[in-house]
Amino acid sequence: MIDSLRRATTNPEGEVARALAEGRRPIRTLGYDAPRAHLIAAGFQPVRLVAPRLEATPRADAIMGAAEMGPRGRRLLEALLGPAHPDVPVLITQADADQPQIFAALRELGRLGEAVPHHVHFCDLLHIDRPASAAYNEARLAQLHDWLAGLRGSAVDAGSLAAAREKLERIEGLLGELEGAIPASEHLELVAACAILPVDESLAALEAALAVPTEAVAPAGPRVFLCGTAHEGAELYRAIEEAGATIIGADHGWASLHAAPARVSSPFAVAEGIAQRVRNLSPDLVLHIAIDGDEAAPWDIAAIRAALPVGQRFAALRCGSIPDAAVRAGISAALAGDEVQPASAPPPAPPAKPKPRSEQGRSRKSLTSTADVNAYQRDWFARVREEVSAGSPFAVVNANAPQEILRAMDVPFVVNQWWASIVAAKQQSRHYQSLLRAHDYPADVEAYSAQGLAAVFDDDADNAPWGGLPRPDFVHAVASSDPTLKIFEHWGNEAGAQSFVYERTIDPRPDLYSDWWVQLPGNWEQAVEAERVDLMVAEMREVIAAIEEKTERTFSMERLREVMELVNEQEDYYRQTRDLVARTVPAPISVVDSMPATMIPQWQRGTPWARDAAKAFYEEVKARADAGLAACPNERVRLMWVGRGLWSEMGFYQKWEESHGAVFVWSMYLALAADGYVRDISGDRDPLRALASRVVCMGDELRMPTWAGPWYVHEADTHAVDAVVALQDADPFVVRALRAAGYPVLELTADNFNRDGEDGAAIEAAITAFIEGPASARAEARHVGT
Repeated sequence: MIDSLRRATTNPEGEVARALAEGRRPIRTLGYDAPRAHLIAAGFQPVRLVAPRLEATPRADAIMGAAEMGPRGRRLLEALLGPAHPDVPVLITQADADQPQIFAALRELGRLGEAVPHHVHFCDLLHIDRPASAAYNEARLAQLHDWLAGLRGSAVDAGSLAAAREKLERIEGLLGELEGAIPASEHLELVAACAILPVDESLAALEAALAVPTEAVAPAGPRVFLCGTAHEGAELYRAIEEAGATIIGADHGWASLHAAPARVSSPFAVAEGIAQRVRNLSPDLVLHIAIDGDEAAPWDIAAIRAALPVGQRFAALRCGSIPDAAVRAGISAALAGDEVQPASAPPPAPPAKPKPRSEQGRSRKSLTSTADVNAYQRDWFARVREEVSAGSPFAVVNANAPQEILRAMDVPFVVNQWWASIVAAKQQSRHYQSLLRAHDYPADVEAYSAQGLAAVFDDDADNAPWGGLPRPDFVHAVASSDPTLKIFEHWGNEAGAQSFVYERTIDPRPDLYSDWWVQLPGNWEQAVEAERVDLMVAEMREVIAAIEEKTERTFSMERLREVMELVNEQEDYYRQTRDLVARTVPAPISVVDSMPATMIPQWQRGTPWARDAAKAFYEEVKARADAGLAACPNERVRLMWVGRGLWSEMGFYQKWEESHGAVFVWSMYLALAADGYVRDISGDRDPLRALASRVVCMGDELRMPTWAGPWYVHEADTHAVDAVVALQDADPFVVRALRAAGYPVLELTADNFNRDGEDGAAIEAAITAFIEGPASARAEARHVGT
């Protein structure tokens, strides 16, 4: 019987076909947190979907690209495109950041008429232990029940759910009894099989296996405890066993059927759980493996090291899911190595002297208002440093966090991404990476968001950008990426700050409007799901209470209303400016002017100064347009820039103006300010709910399929753009939509933050050829048409 379990692991598609042939109702589940008991109670057979071991993913590569989605995500998407059984439903969860993108990609591909599964549901289950998250999950499970009923499933009631849970708990208990009686690689396969086969069949096979007396496997060689990324196959387990070691325990998403998701788990909770098991098992080695570019797992390493017993050997590897010679060599080295838990963190590397800025990197500004905002920001930051030194509370927040509640409570704050841009502009990126590495943090995993954490270790005020970032009392973010919660938990711990990470929620609706820029400003109460808004409001109230308790400052809804009205006024000026640039040929300004003129006041939004800065920006641009002044008087080619800005070298955007008459007229910064922030709160509309409706959508406008592509095309159309240059972080569906609309797109391999090792000459040559070729050809056609 146990052999049937192992066969299911290697051939889940065969089990789908067998289930259909035998009259069962299979449902593919993507995510180790899939609510299997609910599916079983509804009469379905959950069949777990994991990344198949594909050597190539041509269809997924063409759709998503390597920059947007890692190898595991692309293999999953490849398996879901043109499936063998398209009528078998698919349930996707938010177990990691790839899975919402996979769901959104399938939704959009289906809308475009491509071959995808016919029934796909996204069950947006959250995992931070909060009452608001639990209430949100209940609402999402109720929607799941409705979807299952629509597939002619059985009603899920308390009795059927309890019966299904009892069977799953029995399976988990039997798996626990088998642990240690068989090699760990085989046990992992049994866990997988029990997530594929019918529950009664799994129970019968496990009971039969345990009825045969067996002796526990005697450990051979080093005894290893394994942690890190969830292992979706047994290949790495076998490589460890073939190297002569015995895996005596594991802590990851698929180590059991009830493993807790690690993506939004505190690194300290992960570390303490591992340390407790290590104390009980006394392994020779704790081996942490990050698989297929997992960005969350490396952020647990520092906490794990600190929590392990003194003297415990620990090693960390990064690798693919299939062990090649290099991975096997790394495993052997880890098993033979003598790395022990250090008593304290190694000393930080000496600070690097800032490099002088290249004159080539400097940009020419057309506006006096841009210089004004730069001067204001520097003076403002100096004042903030003085206020913090005098005892003022201070916060650092991610750009997509609801910073307006801090503004309404008069708590000074800095936006984390602004600080990262300053680090980059001051040529300190490499030094800050060395500070992270010196404290056992990854320097190459979401480095742009980790610069505030790195600043905690920068005690050289002479070299620190703008004198250095003060230690915050609060650090806030939205869990919009896999590592976010872990980065901010570490940051709070290192700085002695209160850390709060808001849940990231996903819009699961199968049909979405594609004109969000029309819907959201005035119709946000209907356009955004109430469940998502309710959760964000509850979380903001929790943050407000924490700030009130720590600072003795009182939150006022009327003060928040004033802040939100100022934001609306500010964004309306950006809308007028954006529309003016769009319709004026030649363009009165380029992105060199619009990016800083927009972003710096955006960090100050909700203040009279920021509103007035936006107004001055508009008035100066209008005056230039009225006077016939242009950023590039010989403008011949209008370009769109897609992706984050090259803040360390703004002069990059002007390199082709004189030689080719090519001007970058569009970036996301001014356009998103114009369309993404306004929320009408007239009458008795609740400003806190209005703010929540903006926060939960932030990021979707730029990167989520169905949301992003139509907006970029709309912006390209209204700006009379000839061609598009896209940075490597550009969303593939945006690139796809622009090309489908007839716009030539050049995709670069540059990184906006860390440009070490970049072949600048090759990039400039590629852009030059692009401008001289397809961009100029389309521009000539536009000129003929006008």
